[in-house]
Amino acid sequence: MRKVAVVGIGRTVPRPFSPEVSYKELMYEAAVRAYEDAGLDPRKEVDSFIGVSEDFWEGTSIFDEYIPDQLGGALRPVCTIGNEGLHGVATAAMQIMTGLVDVVAVESHSKFSEVERPFRVMTMALDPILTRPLGINPHAIAGLEMAAFIGESLARRRACAEVVTKNRRNAISNPWAAYPSRLSPDDVLNSEELFSPLRELEFSAPADGAVVVVIASEERARKLSERPIWIDGIGWANETPSLESREWGKAGYARLALEQASRMAGYSSADIDLCEIDDTYAYKEVQHAEALGICEPERYTNYISRGRIDINPSGGSLGCGHLLDATGLFKLAEAVEQLRGTAGSRQVKDARRALVQSWRGVPTTSGAVVLLSNDEGRGEVERRMRVSGRKTVARVEKSGGGHRGKGAGDARARARRRW
Repeated sequence: MRKVAVVGIGRTVPRPFSPEVSYKELMYEAAVRAYEDAGLDPRKEVDSFIGVSEDFWEGTSIFDEYIPDQLGGALRPVCTIGNEGLHGVATAAMQIMTGLVDVVAVESHSKFSEVERPFRVMTMALDPILTRPLGINPHAIAGLEMAAFIGESLARRRACAEVVTKNRRNAISNPWAAYPSRLSPDDVLNSEELFSPLRELEFSAPADGAVVVVIASEERARKLSERPIWIDGIGWANETPSLESREWGKAGYARLALEQASRMAGYSSADIDLCEIDDTYAYKEVQHAEALGICEPERYTNYISRGRIDINPSGGSLGCGHLLDATGLFKLAEAVEQLRGTAGSRQVKDARRALVQSWRGVPTTSGAVVLLSNDEGRGEVERRMRVSGRKTVARVEKSGGGHRGKGAGDARARARRRW
């Protein structure tokens, strides 16, 4: 099977509002940066273009018709998938593995600040027969799920607040973060309870931004990049959309996606150095860490202070902002920076392998996982597999450009409340 690598990343700095630019200008800026990073001409050297978007968020049907110009894809193979950004990466990898193409560009973006009625868009995702007529706020589903998760897992309520403290503090050293700040767990627990037990500061705030990732076959990657980042494994899974029959306390989709990715990569979460996982709501980071075999919920507080694996060193969506369907691509770009050793003051020491995980948001039970490595990380795995021929599985370890400063400004507070 052909190897696949990331050879270029480009993104814009997430911001609560961006009235001075259109979504097309955000896409163009991210694309130019990605192609410059990869050192290629998109009109001649990119074989396929993939956009990841939802028509409802864009306010335009057949939205794939509106992406070629900004990406350099006019009169070239272009398609759009309606899912989360990591699913676009999976589609690109499969196109390359078939031998059909060698280089693919994947794009996704958020222009949330221009969505007039985001609540209505989210409501349209609810089952039109059984759930939507009830008139519930979709965020209430997250509150119910959080209550079920804490009750079933023995996770400490305060651990969810500590996720917010950690991620927004991590974002202070990240120039790509929109919501860095210093908050205490008490600040979080004293914020307004919106959907019990979910509090206001436990929501990741939406942001505007765009991300483009360039992926290539091994042959092209070796020519384009001195330090390609290998996509070792990809997995994705969906549980049921039904609220009546889903497993409320567990993130089974994340566990299944990791198992699929691990079978492909030959290693699992026990072998990674860092992870960028979904934290759309603070409790989701704890829940996803359990599903991915990183840490048991009741030990989370100790783990994030002394654990071996760095969880969301970027600041996650809580610190950087939530970019709708581009969130997974943004996390992937952060992991690529870490594995290249170019993450600056947030660099994880000796990072060789990383895990990136995404969730599509309420009311879905859809998620994806990508396992990545640099040459050192991939080489070590291949040597180990040659010697032992083993296959690893997930296991739970039982041990352990925005403004700065405390508190959110008025603009950021408004952005959070617009969900």
